[in-house]
Amino acid sequence: MDFLLWFMIGFILIGLLVLLLMKRRMEAKLAYVKANPDSGATSKDTKHLIWWVWSVTAWGVASIALVAWWFNSTSG
Repeated sequence: MDFLLWFMIGFILIGLLVLLLMKRRMEAKLAYVKANPDSGATSKDTKHLIWWVWSVTAWGVASIALVAWWFNSTSG
């Protein structure tokens, strides 16, 4: 087993764990934003939600790139 494989597995599993742990908190923030759209704290929570979505998207793209890189490095 090479280092890239272990790095890829660790990156994906740790990212998934962080995603699952943060999911409940982000759902609570979303419910608060939906319930109180005119509140002052809504913009702060909305920014956190947007950053979370972008972070999860970046993690997913990086995970896919690592898998593709690993397959490319093992085939050649």
